[in-house]
Amino acid sequence: MRVPRGLMAAIAGACLAVGGAVMQSMLQNPLADPYTTGVSSGASLGATIAIVLGISIIPFGGDVSIVANAFAMSLIPATVIVLLSTVKKVTSTVMILIGIGIMYIFSAITQILKLIATPRQMQQIYMWQLGSAEFASLDQIFMVFVVTIACTVLLYHFRHDLNHLLVGDDVALTMGTNPWRTRIICLVIVSLMTATCVSFTGTIGFVGLVVPQIIRVLIGSDNRYLIPSSAAFGAFFLIVADSLARMVGTTGVPVGVITAVIGSPMFLYLLVKQSRRRV
Repeated sequence: MRVPRGLMAAIAGACLAVGGAVMQSMLQNPLADPYTTGVSSGASLGATIAIVLGISIIPFGGDVSIVANAFAMSLIPATVIVLLSTVKKVTSTVMILIGIGIMYIFSAITQILKLIATPRQMQQIYMWQLGSAEFASLDQIFMVFVVTIACTVLLYHFRHDLNHLLVGDDVALTMGTNPWRTRIICLVIVSLMTATCVSFTGTIGFVGLVVPQIIRVLIGSDNRYLIPSSAAFGAFFLIVADSLARMVGTTGVPVGVITAVIGSPMFLYLLVKQSRRRV
């Protein structure tokens, strides 16, 4: 009974960690993670619409409608960024700001829907937003695994371009890297990978933010090693967090609670350590 849950935790951890590592490199921002562009807020809104209103964007019923809504809505922020980028090439900062703007819009709509939700629906929304690998099936695991592996291989193909972006767009251009093109392609791949994972597990926080930072401290920022190492440590991190989540209380807690409890102090420690180095 524990094997599917453990496998989903490992795959989700690898997925979120790789997404965080790539987002931090391509946006040149250590605070970026797979949810920076609004994927999590879109997924939450989609799940809330299915739970409260019973509306499925893609014609499915039951729990499948929650997964389908979460996946469809989570891709909207990336789609908006790509469409705006085709009109005018945007910088990494503008990408982040667009994602934050969409996140606030989706979060506001989600809060409005919560006002009309029943206590049972509120509980379901709350549990989904915390994230969990508890109810994973083998079919779901296979789907997330295939998408994660395929997207990770594609992202690893851009490892040299991501390294060039770390030193600035002007230098990257002299090295033969198109910053705008690289960011758009990587954004689409990360969004697709993260949306697939979040649709089945809910929004598990801090993995994509903290794990790449820890790996950078240990082996540096070279994406040739950062991407595969983040995948391995992300899988390990979430397996440990999920194991702890099972042991809390009599029935356990969602793994998102444990990642927040572990990830927050780690993140603060890394921020303080980096600030001391700069001084």
